Amino acid sequence: MADLDSLAAIFKAYDVRGVVPDELDAPLAERIGAAFARFVADELPRDAVVAVEEAGKLGVSARVESVDFPAVMDRMRRSRAAAESGIRQAYESNHQVDFYLGEGRLTGPHTLEVNGETLQADKILVAAGSRPSVPPIKGLAETGYLTNETVLELTERPESLVVIGGGYIAVEFGHFFAAMGTKVTILEVTDRLVLAEEPEIAALLEKKLCQRLTVHTGVDIEEVAGGPGGVTVTARDRRTGREHRYGASHLLVATGRRSNADLLHAEAAGLKLDARGFIEVNDRMETNVPGIWAVGDITGRPMFIHMANREAAYAAQNVVNDTDLPVDFRVVPHAVYTHPQIASVGIREADAPAGKEISVAVARYAETAKGEAMLDEDSFVKIILDRKTRNILGCHIIGPYAPELLQEVVNAMTSGGGPEEINQGIHIHPAMNEIIALAVNSAE
Repeated sequence: MADLDSLAAIFKAYDVRGVVPDELDAPLAERIGAAFARFVADELPRDAVVAVEEAGKLGVSARVESVDFPAVMDRMRRSRAAAESGIRQAYESNHQVDFYLGEGRLTGPHTLEVNGETLQADKILVAAGSRPSVPPIKGLAETGYLTNETVLELTERPESLVVIGGGYIAVEFGHFFAAMGTKVTILEVTDRLVLAEEPEIAALLEKKLCQRLTVHTGVDIEEVAGGPGGVTVTARDRRTGREHRYGASHLLVATGRRSNADLLHAEAAGLKLDARGFIEVNDRMETNVPGIWAVGDITGRPMFIHMANREAAYAAQNVVNDTDLPVDFRVVPHAVYTHPQIASVGIREADAPAGKEISVAVARYAETAKGEAMLDEDSFVKIILDRKTRNILGCHIIGPYAPELLQEVVNAMTSGGGPEEINQGIHIHPAMNEIIALAVNSAE
């Protein structure tokens, strides 16, 4: 049995890379995540394609001659491979770290096994992440399917694609493949896409997506079958009861994430899990077992790499320096890289606590000089304020530059929370950030 100092050993249950990069510690997760971030970020070919397609409204005649899908995917994989190599070298060159590449599992409160070797430590930081959650659909396992992880290994563009799911992963990949020229159909069981967003944002997203792909909401997936031409998905419309079949060359299942706590044998260490199987932690990222911390997807907290990075940074301080730094989960922003883009922070209008008076304002991009010049008649910012304190409770944006625009609100909410934090700075004119000041000052 190897007796280890705290943070002396790091091992990975799968490999050094990952679509969910918070399976690693924060700084290295940020590096490995860069490859995937470049795959989903707004500057990628998918948005260039859509920009060309929509150039006509500005009086520009242009068209996309072709998209080199293998080159797009190869660039992503080369970037990911470089990140993997850098991470491995960082581990192997750090003499304070013993790096074990292999499948590991907990065997007790302070012991774990990896590659047949038992390791023991007084302090353990768990960051084993999550994996795709696959529903028990008849015929699915036998037919085969892609997930948000395996889809990255494609070398040829699918002619057609059915996506089961309507969350962030589903709409992001739906947007990507539609821009690449794939015929895409999204099937979602609930009555709208991206349930975590404001209803009006979800409605506008669906309207825009339907200009380039097909969306069916409120459908139950009953069966998946394979055949010479690919796959056939049988679904039943919840509203009409009618059965429909959707065929495609490929199938992507994007129905959420599940915890890797079971693969880690978390129960062997006595770790308490919630009803969904995620490890329970407090705001200091401590589990119920003294000496064990957990961060990232495996806790079931907001599953975003920027949040996992924050959790890991604070947890590492608590582990190494015996501090009690709490992570602030009150202001956690996120973005959805579709076309149009979405970015949100704080509560939705319907989430306001009972009895709390709120002010709600909606400002449209077209109300600013830049938005008018862009001929953007649909994009908007929705702001929610506490009517009494004037603190910003939530902000929801759909349109170009949404993630960048949201950051000003995030900073204001973190530092104090009201329109005064927004108004103290001078906003460039003409620039799209004027929409934020317009929104907060429109709330009565």
